Amino acid sequence: MTKGITRERIVTAALELLDDQGMDALTVRTLASRLNVRPSALYWHVRNKQELLDEMATEVMRRVADALAAVLPGDGWRDDLAAYGRVLRSEYLLHRDGARIFSGTRITDPDVVRMKEPLFERWTASGWKPADADDAIDLVTAFAVGFVIEEQERRQAAGADPSRYSIDQRDAWLGEGAPLVKEAGHLHDDGDRRFERLLGMVLDGIGARLDT
Repeated sequence: MTKGITRERIVTAALELLDDQGMDALTVRTLASRLNVRPSALYWHVRNKQELLDEMATEVMRRVADALAAVLPGDGWRDDLAAYGRVLRSEYLLHRDGARIFSGTRITDPDVVRMKEPLFERWTASGWKPADADDAIDLVTAFAVGFVIEEQERRQAAGADPSRYSIDQRDAWLGEGAPLVKEAGHLHDDGDRRFERLLGMVLDGIGARLDT
């Protein structure tokens, strides 16, 4: 094992590499070069890129757990889930392609998974089933991941081509026969306002499901 190379140092360097060059440039070989070691030195800690992504996602979720502990509990399940969704988005946005590294990963720290226990305790005490609590967490997680992936991809694409999402060009491309689609396009917003509105719709759906 190469002296001074730890899993924590690897993850820190991987997140820095992600911020500098993005998800597509993130490889074990590139990371080893950044750390000035041979790739084989990293395989003591992460066997492949998927394990590297697992560790990166776990570190991000540790930060989510810490941030969430500072704002919970709320007044009920809706406040709790809203806070969880906001913290997820905030942490993902700290890193380029931050939501992409989370997709399909496996959390490697049981303490991170245990962060759900206080939430489940509160919700089941008010009548939820554990399966409903788990579904609610999964749904808000999926929404936040998908929203931020789209948010970050659009931001990067617009940076490379400012005209890519031009509403006027879209109107001309659509032509006649789609006045409502055009109107909706002009009202389309991004960022915090859109996230909060769509998160509210997700929570409304969870609430409606619970009522049945």
